[in-house]
Amino acid sequence: MFYRSLLFPDLRMTLDANDDDGLREFCEALHPAVVAEVIDELEPAELWRVLVSCDAELQAEIFGFFEPRLQIAIVDVADRKRLSRLIEEMAPDDRVDVLELLDDEQVESLLPLMAQAERTDIRKLLSYPDGSAGSIMTTEYASLPEEITVSEALDELRIQAPDSETIYYIYILDEGRRLDGIVSLRELIQAKRTATLSEIMHRDVISVRVDDDEEYVARELARYDFLAIPVVDNLHRLVGIVTLDDALDVLEEEATEDAQMQAAIQPLDESYMTTPFFVLAQKRGVWLVILLAAAFLTAWVMQGYEELQRSYVWMAAFIPLVLASGGNAGSQSATLIIREMATSEMDYRDKYFIVMRELRMALTLGAALMALSFGVAICMVPLAEAIVVAVTVFIMVIFGTTAGALLPILFKRLGMDPALMSNPLIAALVDVLGVIIYFSTAIALLGPVAKAVE
Repeated sequence: MFYRSLLFPDLRMTLDANDDDGLREFCEALHPAVVAEVIDELEPAELWRVLVSCDAELQAEIFGFFEPRLQIAIVDVADRKRLSRLIEEMAPDDRVDVLELLDDEQVESLLPLMAQAERTDIRKLLSYPDGSAGSIMTTEYASLPEEITVSEALDELRIQAPDSETIYYIYILDEGRRLDGIVSLRELIQAKRTATLSEIMHRDVISVRVDDDEEYVARELARYDFLAIPVVDNLHRLVGIVTLDDALDVLEEEATEDAQMQAAIQPLDESYMTTPFFVLAQKRGVWLVILLAAAFLTAWVMQGYEELQRSYVWMAAFIPLVLASGGNAGSQSATLIIREMATSEMDYRDKYFIVMRELRMALTLGAALMALSFGVAICMVPLAEAIVVAVTVFIMVIFGTTAGALLPILFKRLGMDPALMSNPLIAALVDVLGVIIYFSTAIALLGPVAKAVE
């Protein structure tokens, strides 16, 4: 925003003056991300004018920082030959991301304008399922045979470097392109020039399968602190690598999606600022309707205890307290468990540990809140009524905590996203059953309505 307000007026003047040299200097003087930030409010045709003023490599860098909707808009107005050249210059994984936004007709109109090698690579990457390692990997990596010397390897790397996304890791392949080992650039520089790669490489290579889930791949990268991780096929042949920047994009996307679902919002396809108003309203409204239905269910349940409420008038004052205690405890558990499930793989023992730990936590927190609730209630109502409030709070905390822990695990077991068990939904479910628990506790401890004092 800062750069846009500062630089946009000068850019506008340059565009109005049809100063192509000025536009090129503007693009070359700033970081591509800054250029994209400044120009993203221009009309698509004007955006394309800015892009074509500089070379294809810089075009590709700037284009990669645009929101998907803006990329699609530019594709619609761009010259097909120049656009194909721009897409060729993008990293393999980035250009596939762009092409996945387009319809089949647009893709087929662009592919014939690209070099045969790029066409083959694009079709291969497009064939991998969305959300898999293959869909986010790049095929631009450095690879060498194991029999060459360090000196020969360094000479070869100078040739491969311009076409590789990263050369920090060098992958050692056999004649069938099977992954035999790995060596880092640091190790290569420090080794004797006469040593062979087979002498210095690591043979126990940590890799992922091409059909592994992208979230799992990102976690593996984070787990081992890698800058990139190799991707292999069923025959252990190297087909690509996933780099740290792509893994960070995956983790950010997943964290954003989980946060939105936790707030009972259907995940947005774009950022909040660029999502159309009515699309945003629809994605928020769906869950609000579901939660409204749950609230009506709570009201309907309360109506069933109308006679009891007339007899025990004091109970109405404590309804928010007892329901909030269960809802808040459930939201805490659900948030912690969903986050833990998103950042690590859990087996049966882990899930058993979680359930037992949350049960112990529920008993501890429930007892503490029960004591506090009793202390507050005794100042407002007689002893018997205060006990009802305290006991209900204890039960609600146990119920909310265990529900918040168990429901995400159950959703995961059913093949659903645990984040669907959002905090508002947990609170709504606890509210419905909380009303029943509250009034049932009152009947159990104070007696049925017939014995209540009018």
